Amino acid sequence: MNLSMENKVALVTGGSRGIGRAIALGLARSGSDVIVASRKIDDLEKVAAEIKALGRKSLAVATHIGRLDEIKNLVEKAESQFGRIDILVNNAATNPSMAAAIDIDDRAWDSIMNLNLKGLFFLSQAVARLMKQKGGGQIINIASVAGISPDILPVYSISKAGVIMATKVMAQQWAIYNIRVNAIAPSLTKTKFSEPLWSNQDILNFAMSKTPLGRPAEPEDMVGAVVFMASDASSYVTGQVLAVDGGITI
Repeated sequence: MNLSMENKVALVTGGSRGIGRAIALGLARSGSDVIVASRKIDDLEKVAAEIKALGRKSLAVATHIGRLDEIKNLVEKAESQFGRIDILVNNAATNPSMAAAIDIDDRAWDSIMNLNLKGLFFLSQAVARLMKQKGGGQIINIASVAGISPDILPVYSISKAGVIMATKVMAQQWAIYNIRVNAIAPSLTKTKFSEPLWSNQDILNFAMSKTPLGRPAEPEDMVGAVVFMASDASSYVTGQVLAVDGGITI
C-alpha cells in the first residue's frame, strides 16, 4: 500500500487544536505540506510551526468557514503559495447550544448549519474547482456518529447527517474529475470542543456503557483513517463513511 503523501498539499480546517491539529500533523508526518485554517491565527501559527519542525512547508490562514468571502480568500492564498490543493480535510465545526430539540432557537440552528454544513459544502466546491484544473484530489469530511444515530446534541446531529449526505453527493458528482470524497465519523473524542460532554461523568459513563472498546477516542485515533482516505491506498474508495467510534454504532 502507498500511504505516502510526499509532494502533496493538504488543507485542514479547524486545524488549530483537537482532531484538526492531530490530522494536520499526521498528514505532515506522511509527507504532505499542510495549510491550516481556523478563526484564531495565534493558535494556527503554533501548529504551522510544528508542521515546519517536521520538515514540511506550512501556511496558517485565519478563516471563518461560515463566511463565503473568507473561504474565497483561503483558497486563493493556498493556490498562490502552493499552486494547488491535493487533499482537503473539512474538520471545522461548531455547537454553541446544548439545548434539547424542543427548546433550541433559530440563532443556534443558523450558527451550526452555517459552519458545519453550508461552509463545508462551499469550501469543498471551491477546492474541487481547483482540483478539477489540476487533475483531481481527495476530500475527507469529518462527520460524526451523531450523524448516524441521534444523540443529545440535536441540531449538531442533523448537521452531521447532512455532512454524510454531502459526502455521497460530492463523491457521485465529482468522480468524473478524479476527485474522491469520503468521511470519517468519530464518536466522543477528548478534545476542547467536546469537553462539556466527556467532563460530565454521567454523560461519559453512559457513552462508555455503549462503547465496546470502553474508552473515549483521542484525536490521534482519527489520523490513520484520514491518511488512508487521503492516500493512493484508497484509490478505489469514494462516497464512504468510516465510523471511528470504538464500536459504539454496533
